[in-house]
Amino acid sequence: QVQLVESGGGLVQAGGPLRLSCVASGSILSIKYMGWYRQALGKQRELVAAVTPASDTNYGDSMKGRFTIPRGNAKKTVHLQMDSLKPEDTAVYYCNTGLHYSLGGESRYGNAWGQGTQVTVSS
Repeated sequence: QVQLVESGGGLVQAGGPLRLSCVASGSILSIKYMGWYRQALGKQRELVAAVTPASDTNYGDSMKGRFTIPRGNAKKTVHLQMDSLKPEDTAVYYCNTGLHYSLGGESRYGNAWGQGTQVTVSS
């Protein structure tokens, strides 16, 4: 009943920008956080960035200063602005949310993941 849809991935040259978007839909009651993880081939999934409804943000260490979640995002939507991309940023990027949702008329809490969008950075 809850789904996340990512968009904006693709091929980009090193040094260039890219903007990802994620929209949550379904029986959502409230969102605790929305953000992004990434997983490169053969690597561990890692935090990219996350934001709360109060606009508190967290960034992964290697992303600080290059990646941002722009302020003013619409409810149930999160963007990721990536600048100065490097080949090592190549990965599948996943949208992630912690949320309260409705199930059988009752409130539940859990997290949801999108299917991922591929970002490939060429040298």
